[in-house]
Amino acid sequence: MSDTDLVKPYREYFQILFADTDELRQRAYKLRYQVYCQELGWESPDHFPDGLEKDEFDDASLHCILVHRPSGLDAGTVRLVTTRPDSPEPCLPLTAHYDSRLYDSEHSPLIVPKGIYGEISRLALTERFRRRPGERNTPDGGPDVFQWTQTERRRFPHIALGLYLAAATVGLSQGLNAVYAMMEPRLARHLHYGGIFFEQIGKAVEFRGERAPFYLSRSMLFQHLQSPLRELLDAIADDLGVVLNEP
Repeated sequence: MSDTDLVKPYREYFQILFADTDELRQRAYKLRYQVYCQELGWESPDHFPDGLEKDEFDDASLHCILVHRPSGLDAGTVRLVTTRPDSPEPCLPLTAHYDSRLYDSEHSPLIVPKGIYGEISRLALTERFRRRPGERNTPDGGPDVFQWTQTERRRFPHIALGLYLAAATVGLSQGLNAVYAMMEPRLARHLHYGGIFFEQIGKAVEFRGERAPFYLSRSMLFQHLQSPLRELLDAIADDLGVVLNEP
């Protein structure tokens, strides 16, 4: 990856917005409703009659939206659930839904002081960006508004990675020292190739596929991040209008 230019195709095809207004947060919840309720069927639409997928962690979260520049459509979203020293337990989706007996690391969120970390959560990409053209059914039976073309995919294939970096970026800009994420171990291995060294801190469980809790500190991120991803991180920070402070 050392010679790969990720910034140019990212800027050509995408922009990441910091959802810091009610209007932008509504867009994030609407996109989550589309993905989790309508496309994947993981959540019941009956629970969200307003068409906005929300939960108890959203009010303490920082949200980002990925916009596809050529079409102007919202392509994805992610949030960083934050904690404060006085946050009640459970204060993260990870501590609410993961069996605490499965943690096997000194970086367990049950041990690390609250207020210095957050959790990357609720990452969602719309079906057009999750799957190749020809492998999806259109809900209205007609042609797509646009196609996430193979040319675009070859030039910037790491759109989920961009959202992970966006969530980490807003956390770093808020002065957090670490982030957690519940992810597939194979995704963590893939991230290692680019120098993003998430550390697994507990046993994997079966939840819509194999998933395990992972931890990434500020120092771990900047220690191993390869130059193409560091440049992409800076480009995303510029989009979000935030400043990164290294350790």
